[in-house]
Amino acid sequence: MPRIPAHTVATAPEASQGIARKLEQKMGKLLNIHAGMAHSPAVIASYMGMSAAIAEHGSFDARTREAIALAVGNQNGCDYCQAAHTLSGRRAGLDDEQILAIRAGEVDFDDKLEAISFVAREAAARTGNVSDATWQAALDAGWSAEELSEAFAHIAANLFTNYFNHYAGTELDLPAVPELTA
Repeated sequence: MPRIPAHTVATAPEASQGIARKLEQKMGKLLNIHAGMAHSPAVIASYMGMSAAIAEHGSFDARTREAIALAVGNQNGCDYCQAAHTLSGRRAGLDDEQILAIRAGEVDFDDKLEAISFVAREAAARTGNVSDATWQAALDAGWSAEELSEAFAHIAANLFTNYFNHYAGTELDLPAVPELTA
């Protein structure tokens, strides 16, 4: 049961309406996550600010962005973000087996994606701490220190959405993803 009401563009506070409208146009509908964020102009503007900074200054391709999002979403048990990033992961060229592998932390199809997803998963699990071995494995896989620095922005943006969904009790309005088997 949602704790924070999901708005439409028309019912959102006036200061949230412009961003909500942009998100609705971009996604084809106002997703429940954005409809909940719209309840507070500070929340939706913070989300949009982080997203805009990553879009303008980020260097990662769509597959990498989605691998990070899937790893963080799985680590945090965010059903909403795993569903959303399964859809966008497919659009980025990941197939269903690859998406499940990233979510499970068993990436055996791409050494670079494996390394960056391990960094993301570990940072999410350990309040930003990443072991020297995980960091070095990412460097050895071809990630630069600059790229690993950028990864933090992606991790933080995904933590923001994961935590918001938990905090708000966002109702899933996307196709649910299968549970991972142990």
